Amino acid sequence: MREFILKNGIKTCIKQNKNTPRVALTLNISIYKDEKYAGEYSIMNRLLLKGTKKYSSEELAAILDENAIELITEMKSDYLRFRFTCLNEDFEQALSILSDIILNSTFEEYDKEVVKFKGELMAELDSAKVKLSDLFTKTIYKNHFYGHSYTKILEEIDNVTKEDVQESFRTILETGKKSLVLAGDIEENGLLEKYLGCIPEAKDNSMDISVPQSLTKDYAEIIKEDANQAQILQGWHVATIEDKEYPVLMLMNIILGASGLSSRLFLELREKKGLAYTVRTSYETHLKSAVFSIYIGTEPGNIQTSIDGFKEEIEKIKTIPVSEEELHNAKNNLIGKQQYLFETNSQQANIMAYYSILGKNFNYRDTVIEQVKQVTAQDILDCANKYFTDDYVLTVIKPE
Repeated sequence: MREFILKNGIKTCIKQNKNTPRVALTLNISIYKDEKYAGEYSIMNRLLLKGTKKYSSEELAAILDENAIELITEMKSDYLRFRFTCLNEDFEQALSILSDIILNSTFEEYDKEVVKFKGELMAELDSAKVKLSDLFTKTIYKNHFYGHSYTKILEEIDNVTKEDVQESFRTILETGKKSLVLAGDIEENGLLEKYLGCIPEAKDNSMDISVPQSLTKDYAEIIKEDANQAQILQGWHVATIEDKEYPVLMLMNIILGASGLSSRLFLELREKKGLAYTVRTSYETHLKSAVFSIYIGTEPGNIQTSIDGFKEEIEKIKTIPVSEEELHNAKNNLIGKQQYLFETNSQQANIMAYYSILGKNFNYRDTVIEQVKQVTAQDILDCANKYFTDDYVLTVIKPE
């Protein structure tokens, strides 16, 4: 693994993986400013593959397809991600196309893409599960950039102009910290500098996105007449990747609901009580905030019983120390997942660039694994009592 900095300040890492036929690259650019209207950044992201000064959207799609280059742009909560995978021999061509997209996107299909985007969002919101997630997101991140859910975007997207999108992209390029990872069996021989060294260097990367407001107990529900089941999502604000409890919360997620058949919520609420079609937990961390949530799909008549079941399992993990066996199994499960998700060149590039853009070392994954190994039953107790308070958001979607 070799680390260096391009002339324009892009923090770069090359991870050599011999005898792999496809090379992967990930470039992350930090987001430091809130979007003016919800959906502005999402439209910007969608338009980045819709044509450049050199290629129309059709020509660009054809070139990528003909050369089996998978090039994707993704808008995350804290950064914009560009990534591609290609055959080793097509690396320079893929890099050239990526450079052209970043420096010369025209955003020409703006009106067409807005109409298409709105239609896709409305179709997605026909799903009860998506509607519940939307309600939860805008409730737990009320009045914050992280709370720009699908319905929030539909409310505001018509206020966005093409000029807004172009200005936002210029601002991101000029202010955002950049992290680049290349993984594969390839000698780049100065190609990164040649094609990406001309990206503007970050000049002013002061953070304008605030920490979300403190959470207070909140309840929200939606009646969906054609829903065939009730769905419940409960969540708390918890520690982020910056905090010492990060590995503890990752383990708690495994123990409570992210390890499938062996998780506590699955065993108690589905297997023993027969309440759930699906039950799981999730730990999602952003730069400025993080959320731990519990989800269940159940019969409408079981809503209160399911909520009581959440409360019971949360109380257990707050008061009864996790056994050494359960803690050991959870650690093995989590470490195994970390290793599984680090097998391909694309996975490695994505994970390493993710940690770097959040201010960590490229190899921070190894640090996390070591931290996970050191977590104790007392750490679990302390963390549960610190974050699983009565200040939570509870959202429900149900039939009439």
